[in-house]
Formats: sequence, C-alpha cells, structure tokens
Amino acid sequence: MIRTKTSYFLFIGVVVALGAAGAQTKPTIKEVPAKMTRSLDGKELFGHYCAVCHGVDGKGGGPAAAALKRGPGDLTQLSRKNSGKFPTLAVKMSITGGSNVMEHGTRDMPMWGSVLSETGQQMAMGQMRVQALLEYVEQIQAK
Repeated sequence: MIRTKTSYFLFIGVVVALGAAGAQTKPTIKEVPAKMTRSLDGKELFGHYCAVCHGVDGKGGGPAAAALKRGPGDLTQLSRKNSGKFPTLAVKMSITGGSNVMEHGTRDMPMWGSVLSETGQQMAMGQMRVQALLEYVEQIQAK
C-alpha cells in the first residue's frame, strides 16, 4: 500500500484572475497535496506530475508555466543540447531532486515527495517510477 505524505506538494494548477479593466494579472500557482498513483507507466506519470509545468508535449507550455519565475525547459530538446546523447544522469538528478533545479524543490524535498522518493519497503516503487519517467522523457526527444 502506498502512503501519502501531506508535507509534500505538487504544483497542480494555475489561477488566472481578470482585473476590473479586463487586463490579465500574473497567474499564481495553487499548491495542493501530491496525489499518489500506482502507475509505473512513464507517459501516465509524466501527465500526472510533470505536464502541469512542462506541458503534455514536454515543450514547457503547461498551465502553470506562466506563473514560474523561470519557465520550464523544453524536455524534447535535451538530447540535441547534449550533442545528440540523452543526458540520463542529469535528468535523473532533476527528477529526484539531486540537482539544484529550484523549480523541482530542494534536494531534501522535491515537490513530488514520496511519489518518487519512497523509503523502506516502497523504495523499489519509487525507483521504478523514476526509471519509467526517464525512459519516457528519452522517448519524447526531438529527432
């Protein structure tokens, strides 16, 4: 059984308010507890946890992108920017919080929390989710 931890948050959506004159204000990000999924399918995991910022196509146009200080990267261009080789370790570090990607949270608490950082008996589940995400992001690389 997968445990949920309410101390972890996932940026889930964007709220856009219209001003009195009809002008748009800067979108804000609504934080809600990360919802657990039993899926080990990379595409499904990406849609559930990553697409809100990176977009369903991975190009950085998710609904929360406009509210970020620095827009999310185009994940389809990672291999091209790395001399044609998919940067597996760098992507893994970004997913797990082992890098300094501030949008992904701190090293101690990536925003996916226990979903990708399972401990104890669920550690293998977390590792399988990370691997599934890695494989999916590699599949969506521009040719």
